[in-house]
Amino acid sequence: MTFFPFISGLATGLSLIVAIGAQNAFVLRQGIRREHVGTTVLICLVSDALLIFAGIAGLGALLAVAPWFISVARIGGAAFLLAYAFFAARRAFSPLGMEASVVLTPTPRRTVALTALALTWLNPHVYLDTVILLGSIASAQGGTGRWVFGAGAALASVLWFAGLGFGARYLRGFFANPRSWRVLDGVIATLMTVLAVSLLLPLLG
Repeated sequence: MTFFPFISGLATGLSLIVAIGAQNAFVLRQGIRREHVGTTVLICLVSDALLIFAGIAGLGALLAVAPWFISVARIGGAAFLLAYAFFAARRAFSPLGMEASVVLTPTPRRTVALTALALTWLNPHVYLDTVILLGSIASAQGGTGRWVFGAGAALASVLWFAGLGFGARYLRGFFANPRSWRVLDGVIATLMTVLAVSLLLPLLG
């Protein structure tokens, strides 16, 4: 029955995506700021769907025999995350940066979109988890079952990013306090730095 691959894909997708990561932290921050939330959510869920179905179509097998691609993605992703961490840390420690967060100094939609794209496509974990892992699990479903599995996994992305982005507004009362923004940016800076280091460690042996 096609119902079971769909539920399996939904559950597997949620188990992989519901975790603290650079992409989720960015969506959460944009949701709290109520700034280009639709654009951010759309980019993340469409990107995930493309990667999921690319893995099912066979891209995962190709990446498995081209480890150099993952290495390049690790270096590029780590560089981007460190830069993002620097700006988050500057906001956390700068009174001006804190004030800018509270009064919601507008960020251009283009900047938000490019950041969302970079946090998705420059993250090697998305290729390891979404493309290779989900692609392998989907292939085990056989026939049309793998595509039904992919549809379930894609729905998991839709539910998660939409819930995270549009649901974050309910935290806005808490973040009316400037200290809360400093804490959030400090956590984001720490998270991005840890993720960047974790990307580089495998390359260092």
